[in-house]
Amino acid sequence: MIVDGRSALVVDPGDAAPVSAACAAQGLDLCGILVTHHHHDHVGGIAGLCAGRAIPVWGPAREDIPGRTVALDDGARVQVPGIALAFTVLAVPGHTLGHIAYYAEPADADPLLLCGDTLFSAGCGRLFEGTPQHMHASLQRLAALPEATRVYCAHEYTLSNLQFAARVEPGNAALRRHAAWCAQRMDAQQPTLPSTIGTELRINPFLRVDAQEVRASLSGHCGRAPRDAVDAFALLRRWKDDV
Repeated sequence: MIVDGRSALVVDPGDAAPVSAACAAQGLDLCGILVTHHHHDHVGGIAGLCAGRAIPVWGPAREDIPGRTVALDDGARVQVPGIALAFTVLAVPGHTLGHIAYYAEPADADPLLLCGDTLFSAGCGRLFEGTPQHMHASLQRLAALPEATRVYCAHEYTLSNLQFAARVEPGNAALRRHAAWCAQRMDAQQPTLPSTIGTELRINPFLRVDAQEVRASLSGHCGRAPRDAVDAFALLRRWKDDV
């Protein structure tokens, strides 16, 4: 949820109840809903939140989004009434074919990225609809954003992703340091998110498929060397799916 004064914007509401409870507890007015893709855990709360109210719902044009009032394609701009942020839409197919992300550059803070299930901290989403070529290109697009960009992904799978990343790249000192920090955060019942693009470039194997140790691990695990970056990504995603 993004809050500006008394206005609230919610992203990918899988359930209406916690959103309604948070708005009631904080005296907020829900002014809009942003959706990244069509999976139920991202859209299941839309109907309940919009019942009896005219709340705008922005979502990908290439997917069936319940209650959507504004269909978005790559490069579209989103300005939510009551929220002093303008978002640029990035098409990032792979997890689903129509998946989009929202990128904003606040005047007084680092950029932020709402990336749904495309990029996770130390991981990425499964390929339910897209191809390895789709997802690799989408991740490269996100990796090219400023390193200070705050990454707000839709699920906190960080610790399990880091365990896999350590198998792929055991010599990565930055990964070990980040894993220790994340473990401390979770022990203190604090989130590991948001991450940043810079952090992910250092610790996320799906953004590091050209790294020498990642390629060597893939060769050892798969019995052959990756042909190119897309093939390396495909082998890595298959390995993670089988863990």
